[in-house]
Amino acid sequence: MSSQSTLGDDDLFGEAAEEMRSEVEEHLDAVRDSLPDADAIWDTEAQNVLGVLNGLKSALDVEEAEENLRQAKKTFIVGQRADAFDDPDSLESEIASVQELLETVTDAEELVGELTSTMPQLRSQLQDAADAAEERDADEADTDEADTDGADADEADADEDEDAEEEEADADADEDEDEEDEE
Repeated sequence: MSSQSTLGDDDLFGEAAEEMRSEVEEHLDAVRDSLPDADAIWDTEAQNVLGVLNGLKSALDVEEAEENLRQAKKTFIVGQRADAFDDPDSLESEIASVQELLETVTDAEELVGELTSTMPQLRSQLQDAADAAEERDADEADTDEADTDGADADEADADEDEDAEEEEADADADEDEDEEDEE
């Protein structure tokens, strides 16, 4: 009776081990299925950078994949400790591969999140700098115009003074001629 019981236990254990392996594989498949589609992170229809970044951030959301990976690892650890898997190394390798991909996606999501908050600030700073440069250019143009007007006025004054001096010299010359004629 004891050998039958052992045989039954072994069968049950083998069945449980197979179910565990199947469960780990199902969770890994679910992780892969919940990862972003390559086209979803590459193609965009946004009208500006912020729209692109927001779309990309949404596409890179992998919360569901992270939960499925957690479940796969949990089931794998229980099965591994129970020595339930014939080839635990292959499952462990699959888990590591999926985890590495998931970490890459998570890192990308964090970078996009940083850019999503940085780009509006950068745009604002660049716009402020452009406005300041435009204002400075306008002030310089006004100053140049005032300098030009002042220079024109100075030149006109100099021309008037020169004309007045010429007229005075002509008048003096005329007087001298008149005096010579009188003598």
